[in-house]
Amino acid sequence: MTFNHALLMLGGGGLLLYGIKMMSGGLETIAGDSLKRILQKATSNRFLAIFVGMVATIALNSSTGTTVMTVGFVHSGLLNLTQAIGVIMGANVGTTFSAQLIAFGMANISLTSFAVVFIFVGSTMHIFFKNSRVKNIGYVILGFGIAFFGIATMSDAMRPLRADESFQAFLVGFENPALALLAGFAVTALIQSSTATTAILVTLLATGLYIPFQTAAFILLGVNIGTSLTAVIASIPANRDSKRAALFHISYDIIGSIVFGSLILIFPGILDWFTRTWSAPEQQAAMFHTLYNVSTMFLLLPFIKYITTLMMKIVPAITENVGLIYEKKLVYLDGQISQSPTMAVVNAHMETCRMGKIANENLGMALQAFYEKDVEKAKIVMENEGVVDFLHQNITSKLAEITNKRLSTGDAKKVGDMFVVLSDIERVGDHAENIAEYTQLVVEDSLKFSDIAIEELQSISKVTTGLMDMVLGAYEKRDKSKLVEIKELEDKVDGMASEFARNHFKRLKSKTCKAKSGVVFMDIINDLEKTADIGEKIVLSLAE
Repeated sequence: MTFNHALLMLGGGGLLLYGIKMMSGGLETIAGDSLKRILQKATSNRFLAIFVGMVATIALNSSTGTTVMTVGFVHSGLLNLTQAIGVIMGANVGTTFSAQLIAFGMANISLTSFAVVFIFVGSTMHIFFKNSRVKNIGYVILGFGIAFFGIATMSDAMRPLRADESFQAFLVGFENPALALLAGFAVTALIQSSTATTAILVTLLATGLYIPFQTAAFILLGVNIGTSLTAVIASIPANRDSKRAALFHISYDIIGSIVFGSLILIFPGILDWFTRTWSAPEQQAAMFHTLYNVSTMFLLLPFIKYITTLMMKIVPAITENVGLIYEKKLVYLDGQISQSPTMAVVNAHMETCRMGKIANENLGMALQAFYEKDVEKAKIVMENEGVVDFLHQNITSKLAEITNKRLSTGDAKKVGDMFVVLSDIERVGDHAENIAEYTQLVVEDSLKFSDIAIEELQSISKVTTGLMDMVLGAYEKRDKSKLVEIKELEDKVDGMASEFARNHFKRLKSKTCKAKSGVVFMDIINDLEKTADIGEKIVLSLAE
């Protein structure tokens, strides 16, 4: 194999990866909103969830994209663990579609001729048409052509390997099933695309390069495990259910590999059946990939309920810390802007929800500090306000980067709304800081409040914090059903604020309340009323 052939193979691999990225990105731009709605509508019916996972993966041409998106939806509460397990099982089957297309397509047509037609059509649509939807469809077609041109380039570059004795000797080492499985895992984990790894293997086989079918089968088993690693990484900062979903994904692939790897070694006739049924090595590999994933799905399908219980035990629920000081860091957007547009928007939403949770918990802690006259707790509130400000600045910066991506109309609107919601949440943090400062003033000046004044503050505090809990829950799940109830609560807070202000002035006239204490009383009432107004504004962004 010459140096030029090596360069062609590397260049072809680069075109394949870039083409796959273009297809996935373009399809997400065209159908990202629809795919998210489809995923969200996956019910506890395991068969529907599996079908949704298959369709989403074929549409995105990426099981990694589907599973990472699923982990994100589990975190935000849009899917439960049982639903996520079904989607992941379907994604594993859907990802085999590309290998089938490549393996059976190469046998009937010239890949180069096929690719250049798609490149011409796609580039023409993308460059010369003004309609954004037509341009995006052209972008997908162009990516499809580039991916297949990359496969054709690799195929031509790999042909000399058939007669290369040193390369054949290298492949002998992978006749060890464990090494073959490890190779499939390592390459897939490195390039984060099972589609690309499978395409490379199928292309190698299609060139006539001899790779024992057993070796190819174990490489494919490793590919399945490797593709689950990205979901595991994505779940690290997420909640417990997200971790359970990711753990299921990698456990599912490991169990399937152990079961079918053992069957292959014990009953070699299984592989003989593939070689008798399909004559072309690349078709044998593609069919093994598909039937292995389908068989694993049917093997574990009856045990979804028990697997869910097992995941709950392996990753048990934990009691969250109260009164903690948060770290100044991004969790979901830290170094993640290189990912697909849909996932970037999903993660930005999750990061915004996290900021909202911190600001809301800070509000609750500030009120506790005030009623308990706890200065130390008030200091924690002020430290956490610095975290809220940090998140506001950095999430806004990341959103600006996301706006430069190829976003669907729905995603573009969500990003625009997030800019406004972030500012609103930051203002909630400011009101929490104000209340913490009042606590310090009350303690330092030994201010006293009448029992009725405290009762009024506690009652309006309870309604306001309940409203904010409902607002952030509705925003996280994009649940419009709470709009009316939230509006009623906001009106209630307004009414209480007016009533309590009148009561306060009566107490001032009767001298049952001191002026300085009265100023703090009215400031807290105003902070809570403004917080409720902000909450209503946040949830109204869902209705627009």
